[in-house]
Amino acid sequence: MAKEATPVYDESKIKTLSSLEHIRLRSGMYIGRLGDGSNPDDGIYVLLKEVVDNAIDEFIMGHGKKIEVEVGAGKASVRDFGRGIPLGKVIDCVSTINTGAKYNDDVFQFSVGLNGVGTKAVNALSSRFKVVSYRDGNYFMAEFARGSLLSKKSGKAASEADGTYVEFTPDTEIFGDYTFNVEYIEQRLWNYAYLNAGLKLFFGKQKFESKNGLLDLLQNDVGNAAVYNIGYYRGKQLEFAFTHTPSYGEAYHSFVNGQYTSDGGTHLSAFREGILKGVNEFYKKNYSGVDVRDGIAGAIAIKLKNPVFESQTKNKLGNTDIRGWITTEVKSGVVDFLHKNADAARQLESKIVQNEKLRTELNKVKKEAKEAAKRVEIKIPNLKDCKLHMGDSKELGKSTIFLTEGQSAGGSIISARDVYTQAIFTLRGKCQNVFGKTRAAIYQNEELHDLMMALGIEEANENLRYNRIVLATDADVDGFHIRNLLLTFFLTYFEDLVIAGHVYILETPLFRVRNKKETRYCYSEKERDAAVSEIRDHEITRFKGLGEISPKEFGQFIGNDMRLIEVNVKSAKSIGETLEFYMGKNTPERRDFIMENLI
Repeated sequence: MAKEATPVYDESKIKTLSSLEHIRLRSGMYIGRLGDGSNPDDGIYVLLKEVVDNAIDEFIMGHGKKIEVEVGAGKASVRDFGRGIPLGKVIDCVSTINTGAKYNDDVFQFSVGLNGVGTKAVNALSSRFKVVSYRDGNYFMAEFARGSLLSKKSGKAASEADGTYVEFTPDTEIFGDYTFNVEYIEQRLWNYAYLNAGLKLFFGKQKFESKNGLLDLLQNDVGNAAVYNIGYYRGKQLEFAFTHTPSYGEAYHSFVNGQYTSDGGTHLSAFREGILKGVNEFYKKNYSGVDVRDGIAGAIAIKLKNPVFESQTKNKLGNTDIRGWITTEVKSGVVDFLHKNADAARQLESKIVQNEKLRTELNKVKKEAKEAAKRVEIKIPNLKDCKLHMGDSKELGKSTIFLTEGQSAGGSIISARDVYTQAIFTLRGKCQNVFGKTRAAIYQNEELHDLMMALGIEEANENLRYNRIVLATDADVDGFHIRNLLLTFFLTYFEDLVIAGHVYILETPLFRVRNKKETRYCYSEKERDAAVSEIRDHEITRFKGLGEISPKEFGQFIGNDMRLIEVNVKSAKSIGETLEFYMGKNTPERRDFIMENLI
């Protein structure tokens, strides 16, 4: 057999791309993921964010207190009422990389956007892009297609207030068949409002406005679940709020220059340290960080002239020089709040003492569970592990554990899975309802204890072994019940795993419609009816459970085209209310709800 020739590497293989061509070819470097709009981190929302960020920068510098956002028919538009882009530089500012005023500290001190890249990325990744700048009674308009200038126009605009209008249609060549999710946009706009007190944002008929900044954010997030009145501080470069709730773990919102840092960073670490130091200084005690912070809900926003992020999409702050002053200022703010709020100080200390007591009791139960495990040398019999886990260099975020019900469903997935990145944990049936129970319930229930150990989250959620936890239950009443019991387990004890986007629900087909030539899998009755009308001489199979799907068929449903629904949380207060209603004690209200919706 002839040996395949090695491709020639010479001058002809060297390519030089324009800036906009590079953005289109390597879009992930600029906006992170692509996606179809079903995830709040998908690229179409990053494009919208970059345009809104420019409008926010104008407000921060004292120009324009109103921003109008519109979304519809696959396109989005943003109108601000700031100074407007200088008319002679409009085209450069939206099409030439490293062009903009973000590099001038006199004009923009605490910039939010991508520092001269943002609108260029929006332009390059849009099938249509339009920008209009209104300034001193004149305007300049330019239209583009995929970064290439189509037309430009200028003239008088005496009736228009100063500012900038941007309209764009994300390119389906890049993003595929996408849809804007209104809820995701609303959440982003609320964040803008909370971080910029006095700013009014309009989205359709809705107005987003906050007078008390992060205090409003936390109040709306935790609601009546707050153990004591929210502590709040606002300084020149630092703003924070905190309280405690009956929940386990820690829940934070962190921001840098208006950017939501979903993965935290040095500012969040300093915030957590400052709270601990402030509490211990006020009470003159040496409480542990675990006891002080368990159940905490907090929000922090800082402004930096030169933020250093660990990625282009700015999910995690890396500046190390800020830790000292943030910790000191947070400590001072916490001490001041506790001195001025005696009731809150008493309630906080009571919460810390309760946490300390529960931790002591839990450690005793842990010790007994570990001793029992040593005696019988438990190995987690229900786990079929994979070879690669989170943190492995070859894993690339694909490591997944499927939580299945029963041996038959587990058998199909085990036979079809990728042994390198897909693990299976088989449940014996319906697990325990842990709503309202302490963390000790995990150690007193063999199955839940095994699940926690399989996930690697006993000591800290940072030790999670799999990037995706997928609930793979049957699409029937029992399957939905098991799914709810598992969600109750995660939302009760490991809420931040859900908030961080690690928990998913697997969608599997309900029907198979086929004849001798074609087979089509349908995920709804609507898809089934469409297939029935298009496939002649068909037969229909209704899959009652995952165990009925053969391993050969199942492989395609957990492969590259796997359909996953991410479990997300709107606010912390909604978790307690929802779990109480569905998973708490039987109430007349729940019985009425069931009867009304039974059919």
